This record gives sequence, structure tokens and C-alpha cells, in this order.
Amino acid sequence: MLSLDMALPSWADRLRARLDLPVLLRWGSDPQHPKTLKLGNFDQPRIEMTIRHPAAVPALLAPSLSSLGEAYVEGYLDISGSAQDLIAVAWQLARAGAEGDIGPTPRSGPVTRLLQRMAHASHHTKEGDHAAIQYHYDVSNAFYAEWLDPAMVYSCAYFEDGNESLELAQQKKIDHILAKLQLQPGQRLLDIGCGWGALVLRAASHWGARCVGVTLSENQFALASERVRAAGLQDRIEIRLQDYRDVSGPFDRISSVGMFEHVGLQHLTEYFRHIHDLLTPDGWALNHGITSTDAHNGETHYGGGRFIDRYVFPQGELPHIGTVLTTLQEGGLEAVDVEGLRRHYALTLKLWSDAFEARTDRIKTQIDEKRWRIWRVYLVGSQWAFEQDQVSLYQVLCRRAGRSTQGQPWSRRWMYAAR
Repeated sequence: MLSLDMALPSWADRLRARLDLPVLLRWGSDPQHPKTLKLGNFDQPRIEMTIRHPAAVPALLAPSLSSLGEAYVEGYLDISGSAQDLIAVAWQLARAGAEGDIGPTPRSGPVTRLLQRMAHASHHTKEGDHAAIQYHYDVSNAFYAEWLDPAMVYSCAYFEDGNESLELAQQKKIDHILAKLQLQPGQRLLDIGCGWGALVLRAASHWGARCVGVTLSENQFALASERVRAAGLQDRIEIRLQDYRDVSGPFDRISSVGMFEHVGLQHLTEYFRHIHDLLTPDGWALNHGITSTDAHNGETHYGGGRFIDRYVFPQGELPHIGTVLTTLQEGGLEAVDVEGLRRHYALTLKLWSDAFEARTDRIKTQIDEKRWRIWRVYLVGSQWAFEQDQVSLYQVLCRRAGRSTQGQPWSRRWMYAAR
């Protein structure tokens, strides 16, 4: 450990010259008497990092969100402290690493990014998408129920005032979507990526719609179907284990919430074209999805996207909002209204992360340590990404292009009518 004993103090000196981190670093072969380094000026550390394997050292010497996340998830680096403090330290380390002051972080160039996108495009088959969805969503319904709201809505909530409970904010989000769609009793609604059924249940029971919800997750299909039966709404709601590309129309209204992140950049035009083809001539659709704020490469800073691609959302790709609007038009649709909800998703994720932390003991009985670490840093890391304008969330209301303006509302008041 001589080289490590020399490398870490030198690195810590460079780090302290530009950052004051409330971190105590431990390492050494004797767990009873470890070597320690303070990475800031403090009496009591808020974060303690313990090197468990030599593979953690490169992640510290040349830090990025990807390398630090991998070291933590794989157990090379143990980190104690709150999730909020953990991600705050990780972002500061990754930023310093990217700026080259404590050791340069390798960054992918344009050729590497092109090859990554080509690989993503080749995997966006129905079989590949099905496997990716099951990897993320079929952990277990009980796992998601621990930290989501009672309706299990796994997408950005809508906070009109900012002080709503998560449960109320998720209901408001669903009603906000259905109000934007001007959903009327008896209309036929398709929900692409219906999750555990919250939107179609609300649309049928409170708005009088006839609904079809599709998902590729077997766990979601089973619970959503059970919820429909329990609500006595089998005559108004059909839940299908089906790829959206296999759905035939027509539908008066279409919602897609938190799903198009799985479509792939090379397939967005055909995704919107299929929505166009499923709509009635005077139908409306709303796409609610995460976008990148990088207008050129669609990447998040400091390697966060690489971590998510490897451990959380295999094959997921985030377009810029400009790409969304371009491909939507190419797919034969007209954007009627665009609303950014970045702040709303930051708060949603904080509430999820807080609930996840509070229920750690229960959650650890349902999943293994590695998966717990993945989800822990994913939730709080995503919160920070939204807060720092690394990613965003947009609702885009649209209809078939080329339609007359007659009948289109003059203002946005209809979206906020009380329900």
C-alpha cells in the first residue's frame, strides 16, 4: 500500500486547495486501525468513505459520476452519510475531476458517442425493448410500493403550490394531463406505458373515458389488471401486455407518460408517426417525458448518463426538446402546447429519495445490496440532475398536423379548470 499511501495524500492536498468537503477517507489493510485523511476543514464529517478494493482508487483520483457510482455500487467504496450529502460531494468531486484540477476524467469524444448511439439504435427491437423494460420495472411491485405514492405513479408529479403531498401532486399531474387533452366522457383513450394503471383508472372513474393501457412490464400488467377489477371498471378499462407498435386505433386521445425515453433517438419520428396513425382526425395526444438539456450530444455532464445507461435504464436515450419538436413534426403532428416541469421533477425525486432512505431497512429485505445502492444513488442523483439543469421534463400537447385552427381554444384557461 506504499504507492497508495503516497498517492492519496498528494491527491487530497490538490483537492483541499479548491474544495472544502466534509469527508473523512479511510483505507488500509487493518480495519481496526485504518489510515485516514480529512478532505476539508471540519470537526465531524458528514460523509465517511472507506476504500474496500483497489479499484476504488482510480475513481477517486480521476472522479466522475460514472466512476464514483460504479465504485460505490460494486462495493469497492463504502460511503456512509445521508443521500443528499452523498450526492452533493459526488457532484463536487466530479466537477473538479472534469476541470482537470485533481486529475482529468476521460471524456467520450464524438466518435465514441456516435458508436454508442449506433449500438442503442441496433438494440431498439421489440425483444430488446421488452428486456430493457423488464430489467427496470420488474424489480417487484412491493419494492416500488415502498417509496412511491399509494397509486404508484412513477413519473413527475405536478405541484401547483409546491407544498402538496406526493399523493395529491400525482393526482394533480394526472388531472393536468387529462384536462390538457380535453378528455370527454365516452371518448377512447390510449395510455402508452400505463405503469400500474393510475392514469387510466382516473380517466375512467372521474372523467368517464373508455381506456386501453399498454405496458411491457409483466409486474405492472398484473397489478394494473388487478386494480381495474377491484375498482369494478373492467367494462371501461383494458390493460394489455403489449408493445405500443402493435396497437391499432383509432383513439380520440393518447397519453404517453414517462415512456418515450425508451424509444431511442433514431426511432422518435416513427414513434410519433404511430401516434399520428392511432389518432382520430380530430384527436389529441400528450407526450410527457424527460429530455436532455445538451442541445448537441444529448449527454448529461460528469458521466451521470453513463452510470444510468449501465445500471438503471439500459438503452434509454434522452432527446433535447428541440429534437422532440422536430421529430414530432416529422411524424405528422403539430405541437399545440409545450410546458416545462423541471422544478416539479426535482421535488418529486427528492420525495422519492427521502421515502427510499426512510424505508431502507424494509427495502433491503426485498432487494440485494448492489441493487439497493444502484437505486439509492439513482434517485438522489436524478434529483440533482434536474435541479442543476442537466436534464428536464416537458409535456407536449399535440394533434394531427394540417388541421384547421377552427375549434382550437384561444387561451390556455381550459387546462386549469377545476375538477
